[in-house]
Amino acid sequence: MAKKLFIKTYGCQMNVYDSIKMKELLDPFGFESTDDMNEADMVILNTCHIREKASEKMYSELGRVKKIKDKRLLSNGTDMIIAVAGCVAQAEGEEIFVRAPYVDIVVGPQSYHTLPELVAKLARSEKHLIDLDFIEEEKFDNLPTQYSDQGASAFVSIQEGCDKFCTFCVVPYTRGAEFSRMPEEVYRESMVLVAKGAKEIHLLGQNVNAYHGKSSNGDKVFSLADLIRHLSTIKRLERIRYTTSHPRDMTDDLINIHGQVDQLMPFLHLPVQSGSNKILKMMNRKHSREEYFAIIDKLRTARSDIVLSSDFIVGFPGETDEDFADTMDLVKRVRYGQCYSFKYSPRPGTPAAIKEQIPEAVKTERLMILQSELAKQQLEFNESCVGKTLPVLFQKEGKYNDQIVGKTPYMQSAYVENADKSLLGKIVNVKIIKALATSVAGELV
Repeated sequence: MAKKLFIKTYGCQMNVYDSIKMKELLDPFGFESTDDMNEADMVILNTCHIREKASEKMYSELGRVKKIKDKRLLSNGTDMIIAVAGCVAQAEGEEIFVRAPYVDIVVGPQSYHTLPELVAKLARSEKHLIDLDFIEEEKFDNLPTQYSDQGASAFVSIQEGCDKFCTFCVVPYTRGAEFSRMPEEVYRESMVLVAKGAKEIHLLGQNVNAYHGKSSNGDKVFSLADLIRHLSTIKRLERIRYTTSHPRDMTDDLINIHGQVDQLMPFLHLPVQSGSNKILKMMNRKHSREEYFAIIDKLRTARSDIVLSSDFIVGFPGETDEDFADTMDLVKRVRYGQCYSFKYSPRPGTPAAIKEQIPEAVKTERLMILQSELAKQQLEFNESCVGKTLPVLFQKEGKYNDQIVGKTPYMQSAYVENADKSLLGKIVNVKIIKALATSVAGELV
C-alpha cells in the first residue's frame, strides 16, 4: 500500500523546485503525493527564511501538524513522519528538536537529497535525524533523473547560493556559496520536461545571472547567456525565463541576448532594493543607482518592449526621508510592470539586524506611499495592453466556470471566459479587452 506524502512549500520559486525534487526522491520508496495533510504518512515543511518571523511561523505550523499526528495515532494507531526542510531548517538546526521534539527529520536546502536515507534510518528506530551539509555538487549529482511532469510551465534549478552578502539577507548563510550545475545537466532536464509537455522553462537561482556552469569535459565555462542560447535549440521549447538576478551580474552578453533569442521572454525581475546610493552602500549591494539606470537603458535598447520588475525594501536602518525620496524617484524614472515591496525586518545573524531600527510607523507610511505608486504603474502598464493581441500560455482553470488563466510574455495573469479546457497547456493568441489591477482579461482571437 502506497504511503502518502504532503509537502507545504513556503517562499520562493527555488523552494517550489526543491519540493518537486523531494517528491521525486521519495516516489521510488512508495510515497504518493497528497493535498490532504490529514491522510499523510509523511509531512514536510519546506521553509523560507526571507519573510518576517519565519521561525515562529514554522513552529506555529508544526504545532498544527502535531495535532494531526496525535489524532492519527489515537484513531488508527499509525504514525506520521514530520520533517522540516529549507532555509529555516538550515538556520535553526538542532534547536528545532529542542522546541519541537516530535519532529523526526531536519534537512537543509543543500542536503535534502539524503531524505530517502534519513527515512530509512528512521524506520530502524533512529531518532532526531539531521543533515545540514553544504555539498552542492553531491546534491545535484543525487537528484532524480526521472523528472516528474510539471505541466506547461516548468522550473529548472541551475544555480544555488550567493556570494554577495547583502547586509539584510540570510541566503549566503542558509544556501551557501554560489554553485552552478553543468550545462549538460540543465539541457537534459529541460529536454525531458519539454518532452512531457512544458512549453516554458524558468531557470532558477538565488543569483541566477551569476551562473558559470563548467561543461562536463571542462573545456568551457557557460555564462547564463551561453546557457540560454544553448537551450533555445530545444525543439518545442517556446519560452525561456530566468529569476532572480543581481544588477552586478547583468553583463553585456546577457543584456544583448534579450534582443537575440526569440524564446527569451521580454520580462526581467531585477531587484534594486533602494534608490539611494547611501542605502545601497549600507546594504552592500555593490552597485549604484546610476549603474542600475545604465543597465535599464541597455536592456531597453536591446529589447524595446522589455518590462521590468523589482524588489524594494523600505525602512532599512539609516534610511532618511531623502533616501526614501531617492527610491521614489528611481521608481518613477524606471517605471515597472509589477514589483514586490516590503518593510525591512531584521534577520538574526545579519549585519543590518544590529543597527538602530527605523520606527515601525515610519516604515508603514513609506511602504504605503511606495506601493501606491507601484500599483499605479502596474495598472497603467496593463491598460497599455488593451487592444493588443498577446500570446498567452494557459496553465489552469479560473475561479469561475469556463474560465481559464495563463501568462502573457510580460508575466501578466490573463484570463478568458467561456473557453475550452482543451486550451490548457497551449499558447494561444488573445486580444486584451480589459485591464485590472494585477491582471488582464481577453478574448480568443
